[in-house]
Amino acid sequence: MLAKILVVDDEPDLELLICQKFRKRIKKQELEFVFVHNGIEALEILENEPDIELIFTDINMPKMDGLTFLKKLSERERLTTKTVIISAYGDLKTIRKAMNLGAFDFLTKPLDLYDLEITLNKTLKAVQDSKEALQQKKLVEQAHAELLKQQTLRESEKRFRALIENSTDIIMILNPDGKVIYSSPLAQKFLDNFDKNNLNISIFNIIHGNDRQLVRHTLQKVVENSSEKQYIKEFKIKNEQQNWQIFEAVFTNLTSDSYIEGIVVNCHNITDRKIAEEKLLHDAFHDSLTQLPNRALFMDRLSNALARYQRHSQDKFAVIFIDLDRFKIVNDSLGHNAGDRLIIEVANRLKQDMRDDDSVARMGGDEFAILLEYVKSEENAEYIAQRIQKLLQLPFYINEQEVYTSASIGIVLSNKDYQSPTDILRDADTAMYRAKTLGKARQEVFNTSMYADNLAQLKLEIDLRQALQRNELELYYQPIILLETGLICGFEALIRWKHPERGMISPNEFIPIAEETGLIIPIGWWTLQQACQQTYNWQQQFSLQSLTISVNLSGRQFSQSKLVEQVDEILCCTCLDHHSLRLEITETTIMENEQIVMGILSELKAMNIQLNIDDFGTGYSSLSRIRNFPIDTLKIDRSFVMTMDSESQNLEITKAIISLASNLEIDVIAEGVETASQLALLRDLNCKYGQGYFFSKPVDSSQATKSIASAKKW
Repeated sequence: MLAKILVVDDEPDLELLICQKFRKRIKKQELEFVFVHNGIEALEILENEPDIELIFTDINMPKMDGLTFLKKLSERERLTTKTVIISAYGDLKTIRKAMNLGAFDFLTKPLDLYDLEITLNKTLKAVQDSKEALQQKKLVEQAHAELLKQQTLRESEKRFRALIENSTDIIMILNPDGKVIYSSPLAQKFLDNFDKNNLNISIFNIIHGNDRQLVRHTLQKVVENSSEKQYIKEFKIKNEQQNWQIFEAVFTNLTSDSYIEGIVVNCHNITDRKIAEEKLLHDAFHDSLTQLPNRALFMDRLSNALARYQRHSQDKFAVIFIDLDRFKIVNDSLGHNAGDRLIIEVANRLKQDMRDDDSVARMGGDEFAILLEYVKSEENAEYIAQRIQKLLQLPFYINEQEVYTSASIGIVLSNKDYQSPTDILRDADTAMYRAKTLGKARQEVFNTSMYADNLAQLKLEIDLRQALQRNELELYYQPIILLETGLICGFEALIRWKHPERGMISPNEFIPIAEETGLIIPIGWWTLQQACQQTYNWQQQFSLQSLTISVNLSGRQFSQSKLVEQVDEILCCTCLDHHSLRLEITETTIMENEQIVMGILSELKAMNIQLNIDDFGTGYSSLSRIRNFPIDTLKIDRSFVMTMDSESQNLEITKAIISLASNLEIDVIAEGVETASQLALLRDLNCKYGQGYFFSKPVDSSQATKSIASAKKW
């Protein structure tokens, strides 16, 4: 059967998308779409196309918007046509207005074609159900009309009862006072209060107290004006299990008919429809995984809190924005089901810890927001944030495993400058990112200086995206000394950025941005290419085949599926021997992605590439775990080496690392050598390599070339 659908939207691409999505059903003549651009055109179509079954309409349109169109549509008698709104407007008030004006469902932009198909099928099913219900009502009305035409009571009653007893509606005949003088079999079955021996019962006995005045008023109107039917859209009747069911009803005055002599009430059960509508509304404003309010409902509540604060400045509030740290690791290592379980457990803890007045919402992914109502001070909000930190740092038990997480938290307090809830959430998000940038597992209160920092960060990111094309990046080289001979045996390649306006920018400033944006991947491959080519040139120039080059590999690069192939391709293109390359990774990278990293490192090791652990001692790993990986060299972090001649504790740590590494047949590079006494201590400890400002700061390739040529011994 062909279903005709009207689409009211001024978006030019929507017609193409819909026709493409439903092309097979259109070709089979199951669906026919009519497209117009505004409400005025739609009303003209409806005048000439009475068989339109479904209408999709946008809210924001020229000439006549969607809400006005819905209002005009509600004034027309289209009993089975259903309307679905399609709009980017996701606020509660707009959706409620549309529902009150008769909208059956809604979709949000950008349009998900899968959701569109589900909604279309569901709505057409509802149209069909409405047609059947309407047909059923027509049968009943025909019965009424038939009663008027019959000449004898026996014939009329026989036909009337045949229709009534087969109706799916509850049908009663009342006297003007509301006493029941007849009830259909379904009414008797449903209510269990009416039977042939007890008909002298008032309809008001089974109607909800809140609806009795409405029914009484409707009954009075139909008695006073017998020529007009009266309608009730919604009221509650108690069934035999003492449960309330929701009905709509039509009252028809047939007291003047000698065969009926009463008010015919036709009641249609709409309980399932109302439950579906409530569920639809609930789902629209709640997260399906955690059942917490979603972003749309949170913004509605935040808008109300802001309006209340603007009226009464003593009603202060705060917004806490939460982002889980290291959530991606749980997803990658334990799977998405475990990640979902963690999100649910976090949601439960947050709900249990908050007051009834506060709102906890899931904003998407691993982000949550909390609206704290009636906050007395900034200190009060910070105290709650600290309490949340402690709560989330307790272990979670997911699939019989202990899982740990922490949170970066941003806090914003209400103030008179805020005019929009969007601005408040933006600032809370900004404060959260500041907390994440400063090391995670902490909270930050928003202040206006963060605006300038954000703009500077954004400008730096834009410039960094262009730095490679503009040849602004340059490699510097810091020599690595073989302590046994005191000669240079290799270099570490360190990237520098010579900004056209700001001059030399520290890697500490731009590398975190590169990591966050993913720019570290192309920058990392450029660095490896340049460093390998330079090392090969030095080997040829000075006949130093043993000269090595150390290059850092970012944790983000380990997410690249063809990392090993890319490294091999660069080595082949630059002609550098594989054993001349030392790839450096941090212990954090290893510990966060053990299984993935183990496989990649094994492949690199099989290619005869040397592997270094950088900044050892600053992470969470241990030598007993490192030994499971194919590692050649540990680089002791500079924080231990720089102070080992003045702080005995750091000397002992350095000594222990060198001793244990030696037992595991792993070489050691000591970073941060700055004095002759540190060098002497390292030689006494039989440390194999040294690196630091005592030998040379990082220098450009020309200065490094001179260092090789001088063959200086330390």
